[in-house]
Amino acid sequence: MAKQHKNLVSFGIWSGIALLVAVPVVLATTSPYLGYRSMAYIIGGFAGILALALFLLQPLLALGALPGVNKAHSRLCHRWVGASIVVAVLLHVGGLYLTSPADTVDALLLVSPTAFSIYGVIAMWGVVFTAVLVVCRRRLRLRYSTWQLVHNGLALVVVISTVIHAVMIQGAMEEISKWVLCLAVLATTTGALVLHWVVKPLSRRRRLDRKALSD
Repeated sequence: MAKQHKNLVSFGIWSGIALLVAVPVVLATTSPYLGYRSMAYIIGGFAGILALALFLLQPLLALGALPGVNKAHSRLCHRWVGASIVVAVLLHVGGLYLTSPADTVDALLLVSPTAFSIYGVIAMWGVVFTAVLVVCRRRLRLRYSTWQLVHNGLALVVVISTVIHAVMIQGAMEEISKWVLCLAVLATTTGALVLHWVVKPLSRRRRLDRKALSD
Protein backbone atom coordinates (compact mmCIF):
# COMPACT_ATOMS: atom_id res chain seq x y z
CA MET A 1 0.00 0.00 0.00
CA ALA A 2 2.79 2.41 0.92
CA LYS A 3 4.65 1.55 -2.30
CA GLN A 4 1.53 2.19 -4.38
CA HIS A 5 1.07 5.55 -2.67
CA LYS A 6 4.72 6.44 -3.36
CA ASN A 7 4.37 5.44 -7.02
CA LEU A 8 1.18 7.48 -7.30
CA VAL A 9 2.91 10.55 -5.83
CA SER A 10 5.88 10.10 -8.17
CA PHE A 11 3.56 9.78 -11.15
CA GLY A 12 1.70 12.93 -10.09
CA ILE A 13 4.90 14.95 -9.71
CA TRP A 14 6.35 13.87 -13.06
CA SER A 15 2.99 14.36 -14.80
CA GLY A 16 2.72 17.87 -13.37
CA ILE A 17 6.22 18.77 -14.54
CA ALA A 18 5.53 17.33 -17.99
CA LEU A 19 2.32 19.35 -18.32
CA LEU A 20 3.96 22.56 -17.10
CA VAL A 21 6.69 22.15 -19.73
CA ALA A 22 4.75 20.66 -22.64
CA VAL A 23 1.55 22.73 -22.62
CA PRO A 24 3.24 26.15 -23.16
CA VAL A 25 5.43 24.69 -25.92
CA VAL A 26 2.53 22.99 -27.71
CA LEU A 27 0.32 26.06 -27.46
CA ALA A 28 3.16 28.25 -28.74
CA THR A 29 3.35 26.14 -31.92
CA THR A 30 -0.25 27.17 -32.71
CA SER A 31 0.46 30.90 -32.39
CA PRO A 32 -0.53 33.01 -35.42
CA TYR A 33 2.64 35.08 -34.83
CA LEU A 34 4.69 32.25 -36.31
CA GLY A 35 3.06 32.60 -39.70
CA TYR A 36 5.13 35.61 -40.73
CA ARG A 37 8.34 34.94 -38.77
CA SER A 38 11.62 33.64 -40.19
CA MET A 39 12.98 30.22 -39.23
CA ALA A 40 15.84 31.87 -37.29
CA TYR A 41 13.35 33.84 -35.21
CA ILE A 42 11.19 30.76 -34.56
CA ILE A 43 14.18 28.65 -33.48
CA GLY A 44 15.45 31.48 -31.27
CA GLY A 45 12.02 32.00 -29.75
CA PHE A 46 11.47 28.33 -28.92
CA ALA A 47 15.01 28.13 -27.51
CA GLY A 48 13.94 30.88 -25.09
CA ILE A 49 10.82 28.92 -24.14
CA LEU A 50 12.96 25.83 -23.58
CA ALA A 51 15.35 27.76 -21.33
CA LEU A 52 12.41 29.00 -19.25
CA ALA A 53 11.07 25.44 -18.94
CA LEU A 54 14.47 24.07 -17.90
CA PHE A 55 14.61 26.58 -15.03
CA LEU A 56 11.74 24.60 -13.54
CA LEU A 57 13.94 21.51 -13.24
CA GLN A 58 17.15 23.09 -11.94
CA PRO A 59 16.18 23.78 -8.31
CA LEU A 60 14.47 20.38 -8.03
CA LEU A 61 17.59 18.66 -9.34
CA ALA A 62 19.83 20.72 -7.04
CA LEU A 63 17.80 19.54 -4.05
CA GLY A 64 17.59 15.96 -5.27
CA ALA A 65 13.82 16.31 -4.96
CA LEU A 66 12.71 14.54 -8.13
CA PRO A 67 11.28 11.08 -7.40
CA GLY A 68 13.18 8.15 -8.85
CA VAL A 69 16.40 10.14 -9.29
CA ASN A 70 19.09 9.54 -6.67
CA LYS A 71 21.32 12.36 -5.45
CA ALA A 72 24.32 11.43 -7.59
CA HIS A 73 22.28 11.31 -10.79
CA SER A 74 20.41 14.43 -9.72
CA ARG A 75 23.67 16.41 -9.43
CA LEU A 76 24.83 15.11 -12.81
CA CYS A 77 21.51 16.03 -14.43
CA HIS A 78 21.73 19.47 -12.78
CA ARG A 79 25.03 20.07 -14.60
CA TRP A 80 23.70 18.83 -17.94
CA VAL A 81 20.51 20.87 -17.66
CA GLY A 82 22.66 23.91 -16.81
CA ALA A 83 24.71 23.32 -19.96
CA SER A 84 21.49 22.95 -21.95
CA ILE A 85 20.27 26.31 -20.62
CA VAL A 86 23.49 27.96 -21.81
CA VAL A 87 23.02 26.47 -25.29
CA ALA A 88 19.35 27.49 -25.37
CA VAL A 89 20.22 31.08 -24.39
CA LEU A 90 22.89 31.24 -27.11
CA LEU A 91 20.38 29.94 -29.68
CA HIS A 92 17.80 32.44 -28.43
CA VAL A 93 20.14 35.42 -28.80
CA GLY A 94 21.61 34.08 -32.04
CA GLY A 95 18.19 33.63 -33.62
CA LEU A 96 17.15 37.13 -32.67
CA TYR A 97 20.43 38.54 -34.01
CA LEU A 98 19.99 36.82 -37.39
CA THR A 99 16.44 38.18 -37.54
CA SER A 100 17.25 41.75 -36.50
CA PRO A 101 20.94 42.53 -35.86
CA ALA A 102 20.41 46.21 -35.03
CA ASP A 103 17.69 45.55 -32.44
CA THR A 104 19.72 42.77 -30.84
CA VAL A 105 22.83 44.94 -30.58
CA ASP A 106 20.76 47.76 -29.05
CA ALA A 107 19.42 45.28 -26.48
CA LEU A 108 22.90 44.01 -25.63
CA LEU A 109 24.11 47.60 -25.21
CA LEU A 110 21.08 48.32 -22.96
CA VAL A 111 19.86 51.12 -25.24
CA SER A 112 16.80 49.31 -26.56
CA PRO A 113 13.50 51.21 -26.11
CA THR A 114 11.76 47.99 -25.06
CA ALA A 115 11.95 47.32 -21.31
CA PHE A 116 11.72 43.54 -21.66
CA SER A 117 15.03 43.55 -23.56
CA ILE A 118 16.85 44.89 -20.50
CA TYR A 119 15.61 42.02 -18.34
CA GLY A 120 16.51 39.55 -21.08
CA VAL A 121 20.07 40.87 -21.22
CA ILE A 122 20.38 40.74 -17.42
CA ALA A 123 19.25 37.12 -17.51
CA MET A 124 21.66 36.34 -20.35
CA TRP A 125 24.68 37.77 -18.53
CA GLY A 126 23.59 35.98 -15.38
CA VAL A 127 23.65 32.69 -17.29
CA VAL A 128 27.06 33.55 -18.78
CA PHE A 129 28.54 34.45 -15.37
CA THR A 130 27.10 31.27 -13.87
CA ALA A 131 28.69 29.16 -16.60
CA VAL A 132 32.05 30.91 -16.11
CA LEU A 133 31.81 30.42 -12.36
CA VAL A 134 31.15 26.69 -12.79
CA VAL A 135 34.00 26.22 -15.27
CA CYS A 136 36.50 28.28 -13.25
CA ARG A 137 35.44 27.12 -9.81
CA ARG A 138 38.67 25.26 -9.04
CA ARG A 139 40.89 28.02 -10.42
CA LEU A 140 39.10 30.63 -8.32
CA ARG A 141 39.68 28.49 -5.22
CA LEU A 142 36.47 29.63 -3.65
CA ARG A 143 35.24 27.98 -0.48
CA TYR A 144 32.27 25.75 -1.22
CA SER A 145 29.95 27.87 0.93
CA THR A 146 31.06 31.04 -0.89
CA TRP A 147 30.72 29.45 -4.31
CA GLN A 148 27.27 28.13 -3.40
CA LEU A 149 26.14 31.56 -2.18
CA VAL A 150 27.28 33.27 -5.40
CA HIS A 151 25.84 30.49 -7.56
CA ASN A 152 22.45 30.63 -5.85
CA GLY A 153 22.43 34.43 -5.94
CA LEU A 154 23.06 34.42 -9.67
CA ALA A 155 20.38 31.77 -10.14
CA LEU A 156 17.82 33.96 -8.36
CA VAL A 157 18.74 36.99 -10.48
CA VAL A 158 18.54 34.94 -13.68
CA VAL A 159 15.18 33.42 -12.83
CA ILE A 160 13.55 36.69 -11.77
CA SER A 161 14.90 38.52 -14.84
CA THR A 162 13.83 35.68 -17.15
CA VAL A 163 10.31 35.61 -15.74
CA ILE A 164 9.89 39.39 -16.06
CA HIS A 165 11.32 39.19 -19.59
CA ALA A 166 8.88 36.43 -20.52
CA VAL A 167 5.70 37.97 -19.09
CA MET A 168 6.39 41.35 -20.68
CA ILE A 169 6.71 39.90 -24.19
CA GLN A 170 3.58 39.59 -26.30
CA GLY A 171 4.80 36.76 -28.50
CA ALA A 172 4.13 33.15 -29.42
CA MET A 173 3.51 31.88 -25.88
CA GLU A 174 -0.12 31.60 -24.80
CA GLU A 175 -0.72 33.93 -21.85
CA ILE A 176 -2.28 31.64 -19.23
CA SER A 177 0.15 28.73 -19.72
CA LYS A 178 3.04 31.21 -19.76
CA TRP A 179 2.00 32.71 -16.43
CA VAL A 180 1.50 29.27 -14.88
CA LEU A 181 4.97 28.17 -16.00
CA CYS A 182 6.57 31.41 -14.81
CA LEU A 183 4.91 31.20 -11.40
CA ALA A 184 5.97 27.56 -11.10
CA VAL A 185 9.57 28.48 -11.93
CA LEU A 186 9.52 31.26 -9.33
CA ALA A 187 7.93 28.99 -6.73
CA THR A 188 10.40 26.11 -7.16
CA THR A 189 13.41 28.43 -7.22
CA THR A 190 12.33 30.44 -4.18
CA GLY A 191 11.26 27.32 -2.32
CA ALA A 192 14.59 25.59 -2.99
CA LEU A 193 16.58 28.61 -1.79
CA VAL A 194 14.47 29.03 1.36
CA LEU A 195 14.77 25.32 2.10
CA HIS A 196 18.54 25.34 1.60
CA TRP A 197 19.43 28.59 3.37
CA VAL A 198 16.73 28.84 6.04
CA VAL A 199 14.88 25.60 6.79
CA LYS A 200 17.84 23.19 6.71
CA PRO A 201 20.16 25.37 8.89
CA LEU A 202 17.36 25.87 11.44
CA SER A 203 16.62 22.16 11.49
CA ARG A 204 20.31 21.38 11.91
CA ARG A 205 20.61 23.90 14.75
CA ARG A 206 17.61 22.42 16.54
CA ARG A 207 19.09 18.92 16.31
CA LEU A 208 22.35 20.19 17.76
CA ASP A 209 20.49 22.00 20.56
CA ARG A 210 18.53 18.86 21.43
CA LYS A 211 21.71 16.82 21.38
CA ALA A 212 23.46 19.33 23.66
CA LEU A 213 20.55 19.25 26.14
CA SER A 214 20.52 15.46 26.19
CA ASP A 215 24.29 15.19 26.88
